Amino acid sequence: MADELPIPDYDQLPLTELRHRIRSLDEGQLRGLFDHEEAHGNRIPVLEVLHARLRELTHGAEPSSGDPANAPGVAHTPHGSAVNEATAADPAAPLPRGRT
Repeated sequence: MADELPIPDYDQLPLTELRHRIRSLDEGQLRGLFDHEEAHGNRIPVLEVLHARLRELTHGAEPSSGDPANAPGVAHTPHGSAVNEATAADPAAPLPRGRT
C-alpha cells in the first residue's frame, strides 16, 4: 500500500518536510495519508499536521502547485524506520486540541 501513497517515501519523511509536501495534495489524497498513518505509524504529530491541512482544505484552501512525487528523495537510515506497532500511539487516545 505504501507504493500507492501520493508522497514517495512517506513513512521516512521528517515532519518538517511532510508539512511542505502535503500542501499540493487534495482532500482525498490527504484522507488516504491520514488513514495510512492511523493504520501504520499512528504518530500523533503527523496526524495533527494532516488533520490541520484537511481542516484548511475543507475551509476553502486550495492545493498548491507542484507534484510531491518530484521532490528530492529521502536518505534512508541504516536502521530503517522507527515507525512500527511498538512505537505507535495508543489508538484510543484522542488528538490534543488547540494546536495547529
